[in-house]
Amino acid sequence: MPVVAIIGRPNVGKSTLFNRLIGKRIALVDDRPGVTRDRREGEARVGDIEFVAVDTAGLEDASEDSLAGRMTAQTVSAIEGADIVLFMMDARVGVTPEDEHFANLVRRSGKPVVLVANKSEGKEGLAGAYDAFRLGLGDPIALSAEHGEGFADLHLALSEALENGGVSEEEDEDEDATGPLSVAIVGRPNAGKSTLINRLLGEERMLTGPEAGITRDSISVELLWRGREIKLVDTAGMRRKAKVQDKLEKMAVQDALRSIQYAEVVVVLLDATIPFEKQDLQIADLVAREGRAIVIALNKWDLVENRAGALKAHREAADRLLSQVKGMPLVAVSASTGEGVDRLMQAVITAHEVWNRRVSTAKINRWLEAVLQQHPPPAVRGSRVKLRYMTQTKARPPSFVLFGTRTDVLPDSYVRYLVNGLREAFDLPGTPIRLSFREPKNPFEGKEKDKD
Repeated sequence: MPVVAIIGRPNVGKSTLFNRLIGKRIALVDDRPGVTRDRREGEARVGDIEFVAVDTAGLEDASEDSLAGRMTAQTVSAIEGADIVLFMMDARVGVTPEDEHFANLVRRSGKPVVLVANKSEGKEGLAGAYDAFRLGLGDPIALSAEHGEGFADLHLALSEALENGGVSEEEDEDEDATGPLSVAIVGRPNAGKSTLINRLLGEERMLTGPEAGITRDSISVELLWRGREIKLVDTAGMRRKAKVQDKLEKMAVQDALRSIQYAEVVVVLLDATIPFEKQDLQIADLVAREGRAIVIALNKWDLVENRAGALKAHREAADRLLSQVKGMPLVAVSASTGEGVDRLMQAVITAHEVWNRRVSTAKINRWLEAVLQQHPPPAVRGSRVKLRYMTQTKARPPSFVLFGTRTDVLPDSYVRYLVNGLREAFDLPGTPIRLSFREPKNPFEGKEKDKD
């Protein structure tokens, strides 16, 4: 069975969680810190996941010769022997310097980490759980070991950690490298989607013809490209909503929209002779809002004159008209002749890699510090917006949380400045970037002022 070590500073609730996981009250629990001194193991279960849970002493920064130092050494040994590290912090206290110190220790171990914000019951605890993003160990699981809340999320996190097979949150890994890459081909009617898929497959798998709207259902086919398994999804052409009156066409468009939602990479196929029509831009914007990796393909390139000048102009137009995914791959292809098809597939693989990219919290905050020195946020109504720290919460697409005060009045122009800065600094061209804001927990909130 896999081994899960429960670690954290003293008195965050490790033994309480240990007892609940094994279904017995064998670990001593008390409000005083430092009750647990030796490692304790037990067979545990969360849902259908069985594992060996290891309760450890609280991590403390102390000399090696002291009792606290020897207890910490035991915990470090438990980390080394574990398959998964369950790092626990106290949501009602928030992230402390000790938490940050030992989070770095866990990160250096290279083990997969599940971050748990314990004591998250109630509004105060849930607000404190957001603070755990600062640790850069991934998405925190809001949990109450005492009341048994949040264990469904813990089950999901443990499942993902086991499936990753040792990939930590800080490593830049393709999360779905073992499964087929799902690629949807979308665009206006008669852009050449089915012809492109036939060219990739090397056979007339899809029905094609000069008539618009031949494809109705979204059809998926398997492709092996340079050793990589790819699931290609052909979709119905998407006309402007006002023009879609037929019930069958409406159903076909809805099917295409679902294909976008479930795809990892979406190729937006444009007619190179009349590119960047309003409907093309709306489709590309939809893909970006869904958070999918995007590649622009200019089909019927064999019909274009002055190709060098045209490609440069189309590149500039794409960055101007689709600034929300600036730098997205743009590839000229001809589905009928096969020109550029290999370049298109390589662009798909590259876009997928960027979509999966992770950046360490330390790098993000070094960048943020430089940005704030060079171009601080503007004052709003005479008071400055304070931006404190940032972390990446997930990939697919890259998503970041920025903690600060009065972020709700931050001008849209400055938010765009930050997003473009992230894109440039961390090599995230053409992929959607999510940036959200959180107010750090006020430690004095709800406490009555001492009147004595």
